[in-house]
Amino acid sequence: MACVHPHCRGAVSMVHRLIIATAFVMLMPYTVPASDDLPKESVLPLALAGKAIQASLDACKKDGYKVSASVVDRGGVLRAMARADGAGPHTVDSSKKKAYTAASLRRPTTELAESINKMPVLQALRDINDQVLMLGGGLPIEIDGEIVGGIGVGGAPGAHLDDACAQAGLDAIGAVPKVPAPK
Repeated sequence: MACVHPHCRGAVSMVHRLIIATAFVMLMPYTVPASDDLPKESVLPLALAGKAIQASLDACKKDGYKVSASVVDRGGVLRAMARADGAGPHTVDSSKKKAYTAASLRRPTTELAESINKMPVLQALRDINDQVLMLGGGLPIEIDGEIVGGIGVGGAPGAHLDDACAQAGLDAIGAVPKVPAPK
């Protein structure tokens, strides 16, 4: 026969609470490590993306070039873009695609273009998707040993000039240099 005394009901309720609390505590260690398995990635802050773009535009302007500059994150998503006064409309797309290519393939686009010319088997890289552009002016953004994005410049009269302006952007944010300094 079940106990109907008021102190028995409290004891049963207390036992149920103790069982629930014990189950919760036993299951807790299994939920915490799951977050430890998630990858940790550095993100390029918007302020740094803007600073890199402005430095690139300033470097090209100083040399008389009207360009566009774009910065993408590690996944190739546009973080920031600016088109200098007087820059051609095509420079918007070219700068974004160069940034995308450099971030995605983790190499300077000039280096990639030269590799394709030396090894024709790599020609297929041009056709990976419609965002890839194998022209100089795109550099991966590497900070603290990690590629966090890409910067692309389009519109200067030569890939080496686009590269130099993109490098000015990297220099402004303390990223690892990707273009040798001029001698």
